[in-house]
Amino acid sequence: MEVEMEGRKAAAVLVVSPTYHGICSDLATISQLCHSRNIPLIVDEAHGAHFGFHHLLPISALCQGADLSIQSTHKVLCSLTQSSMLHMSGNLVGRYRICRCLQTLQSSSPSYLLLASLDAARAQLNESAETSLSRAIGLAVEAKNLINKVPKISVLKLAEFSYFPAMDPLRITIGTRHLGLSGFEADDVLSRDFGVVTELVGTRSITLAFNLGTQREHVLRLISGLKHLSAISAPKKCTKDDENGSEHQAPFENISMSLSPRDAFFARKTKVSIEDSVGRICGELVCPYPPGVPVLIPGEIITEGALNYLLQNNTTYSSKPIPVRAAGLMENIKCVTDANGIIYTGIPMLKQYNVMDHKGVTHHHSRI
Repeated sequence: MEVEMEGRKAAAVLVVSPTYHGICSDLATISQLCHSRNIPLIVDEAHGAHFGFHHLLPISALCQGADLSIQSTHKVLCSLTQSSMLHMSGNLVGRYRICRCLQTLQSSSPSYLLLASLDAARAQLNESAETSLSRAIGLAVEAKNLINKVPKISVLKLAEFSYFPAMDPLRITIGTRHLGLSGFEADDVLSRDFGVVTELVGTRSITLAFNLGTQREHVLRLISGLKHLSAISAPKKCTKDDENGSEHQAPFENISMSLSPRDAFFARKTKVSIEDSVGRICGELVCPYPPGVPVLIPGEIITEGALNYLLQNNTTYSSKPIPVRAAGLMENIKCVTDANGIIYTGIPMLKQYNVMDHKGVTHHHSRI
């Protein structure tokens, strides 16, 4: 509506459904709203390539009116990693235009191993979708029932999302805060001692993905691991902030840019310790995962609020630091410098420091 009030028209609407945790949006309603204005709906359905192939699974995006859906076939189905499919429906998006756009992104020498694995995954679904998915769904339901009996363990339920119509039964998200453990600590124990491989690890949860290859042995190892965690952990008393997660909300207000991301990306940079980086111009992308949303981008002035958020995620829920950048732990940040190595500051910053003279007298100084 805001775009229309400005005299413009949206080129398309992009929706991510399902989420990593399996929560599905009401795509049927969204597609009706989009099509009433002749706007195409694009759905990032990376985690929903199996939708529509079993009566207990959510309805696929195309069946709900999406014009384009992009699926990562390898995530739940059995194609090789990196293989995916783009599906089209309707007439709002021109097929020739899509082909031209793909030519600018795709290689002229595609991997035939990946293409063959996509065809094999398609053939597998065509031959035994109902049987294979029934077994996987049955194991997931069995796992949820067993997990619910483990003390101090919580399971994410669709009832907690009243505005969303469906949830993928093959995704199970387990809360760990009542264990007094972070998701990272729980994942370490499950992986090291029980051979359980989680799909996604968060500060207060772990998410498991069941697929066509899941066996009952895997479920039993998972339950054994969770029972072990429940037995050895000390329950944590949850505060009001723990319940609503307010202490871990990213600081997206009062963002100030000193340089464009492009200028900051190509500028000279040097590493600055976290303690000394407030007020400096960030020279890199700092993006904790999950949730995979940048807290700082190149060219942005580093604020105390942003650093507090990063440090909280680095220590609060875990006895060990959480990796924030692929390069290493969150100990320093690359900041923009000039040709002489002088660090640019985006805002004046008053720093206090002490200097002892030759007589042993300490003098307090302030500088910007």
